[in-house]
Amino acid sequence: MHHIELWVPDLARAERSWGWLLTRLGAQPYQSWEAGRSWRWAEAGTYVVVEQSPAQVGDRHERRSPGLNHLALWAGTAAELDALVADAPAHGWSLLFADRHPFAGGPEHRAAYLEDADGYEVELVAEATG
Repeated sequence: MHHIELWVPDLARAERSWGWLLTRLGAQPYQSWEAGRSWRWAEAGTYVVVEQSPAQVGDRHERRSPGLNHLALWAGTAAELDALVADAPAHGWSLLFADRHPFAGGPEHRAAYLEDADGYEVELVAEATG
């Protein structure tokens, strides 16, 4: 993968939530311009962009509509996943499927499903052990 670009309704809010998450997952700030920001994993050359484009229509992402449902990203060990989940609310993320966490994806799939204030979902997947 080369990059992912998310059009967001509020750049400052997206920078707060996505910037925190991507940095915690090992990405570094990459580009910055008036309407957007990006973070990159240098070793892979892959990056994620958040942009408040003047060309976008609408003001909310709806993950249940046709289109992108969520991004799934590696989160490290189970302990690193747990630390991300604990810190996430302070950075604009809420836990989805809390009643089934951390196995909402099945008994062999340790992950956290988070949603930001604009309705974007990420699935943070822990490394398998054993």
